Amino acid sequence: MLVRTLTESDMPHLQKLYRYLDADNTEIPLNEALQRWEMLKGYPHSDIFVACKDEVPVASCSLIVIPNLTRIGAPYALIENVVTHPDHRKQGLGTAVLHAAVETAWQAGCYKVMLMTGSKQASTLKFYQDAGFEQSKTGFQIRRP
Repeated sequence: MLVRTLTESDMPHLQKLYRYLDADNTEIPLNEALQRWEMLKGYPHSDIFVACKDEVPVASCSLIVIPNLTRIGAPYALIENVVTHPDHRKQGLGTAVLHAAVETAWQAGCYKVMLMTGSKQASTLKFYQDAGFEQSKTGFQIRRP
């Protein structure tokens, strides 16, 4: 198992992997996906982490490190788009990408790392807890109508 940050040649595989995150996900054109990835990386220490089998990404998460004006200026981080290909679940790959992202956040001086899930499945919640996250706050969101 190899855990690393995304490379340009990984993008088509990542877009296919995202279908398992959201069945309604529509792939955006490759050049646009690469531009959005470059924007994400514009935030220092932010990137997309992948776990690979035979050089192909089969698990992934995005890390965004956000500058902050509180906590003596310590940034905080957000993890989003956590997904593992169904054929590769329960092998530690999702946990490995989460740990790589969290370690990067700690190295960036973040005081906390947050993630949210819309899942109510006990197995999903246990996955995040087993990876070291605790369900300690109440999350709210608003989506564009």
